[in-house]
Amino acid sequence: MQRGIAYALAAAALFGASTPLAKNLVGDIHPLILAGLLYAGSGVGLTLALVGRKLRAGAGLVLAWPTASDLPWLAGAIVAGGVAGPVLLLAGLTTSSAAAASLLLNLEAVLTALLAWFVFRENFDVRIALGMTLIVLGGVVLSWSPAAGAISPGSLFIAAACLCWALDNNLTRRIAASDALVIAGLKGLVAGSATLAAALALGYPLPAPERTSAAALVGFFGYGVSLVLFVVALRHLGTARTGAYFAVAPFVGTAFAVLVQHEAVTQQLVAAGALMGVGVWLHLTERHEHEHSHEAAVHEHPHRHDLHHRHDHDFAWDGTEPHTHRHDHAPMTHWHPHFPDLDHRHPH
Repeated sequence: MQRGIAYALAAAALFGASTPLAKNLVGDIHPLILAGLLYAGSGVGLTLALVGRKLRAGAGLVLAWPTASDLPWLAGAIVAGGVAGPVLLLAGLTTSSAAAASLLLNLEAVLTALLAWFVFRENFDVRIALGMTLIVLGGVVLSWSPAAGAISPGSLFIAAACLCWALDNNLTRRIAASDALVIAGLKGLVAGSATLAAALALGYPLPAPERTSAAALVGFFGYGVSLVLFVVALRHLGTARTGAYFAVAPFVGTAFAVLVQHEAVTQQLVAAGALMGVGVWLHLTERHEHEHSHEAAVHEHPHRHDLHHRHDHDFAWDGTEPHTHRHDHAPMTHWHPHFPDLDHRHPH
């Protein structure tokens, strides 16, 4: 459980830190070109990392590729989060202030949780809902500006973008058992290619090579590595909890700007940090425990030989963990603390 929390917070830290860095690149790069470069940098970088991992491990490395039944979920996640979301956001930014957009982007965490709880039937309780509320409220405080009180027509586009990303998060959870590098790499390559193709077709030029490389590097860490960690966190925590931890990204981005770019420490930053800190503490101290049953299942995903993976091997295993192979889950009923992770998607 704690490992999943660490992955989610690390994903938020990388994405949050990438925001002020990407902001520095916006000057002479059209936003649509920049979005494409960020996603393409993510996809290309993760593909090279995957090739490097395969070359190092050789034939002994088994990748958990998305199965045929996973492809609709993967395609939906790519279209919703990698293509529709950024396009809607850019459409909204044309008639909305940056402050109003930042405020509205907090909707992603709320919509992610609502879809997870009421559409995909992920369990939650009052403690988790309260923690989620405090984390999102911290984001609202951080991005609030009195001058942004008016609702512009572009706000509807930004809200629609948040809904797309919330849907992306929930769809990605359905395929989180597959190799995280593969999922994130595919999303980056497809989304980056589609966005860049659209931008170039509209006549927007590519920036100078050094700016292109800088954008790709920010995309690799802030979008690619961050997404890999996010997918792994989904396996351990489920969608709503991972989304809640990821919602601290705006705070990380602002703190990064203070530490690295020497921006001023504001009352908003302090108040937002306090609210988010309490919200994260509520999640960290959660204890969800009851008797539950596991149905028999056969699947393939990276795993350790923990409570739910005590099985024999029909091949020579060198003891390396985690590892990937097709394996059987026998039916069992037991009682222990758990999150709605890969092995605990049961009704309550």
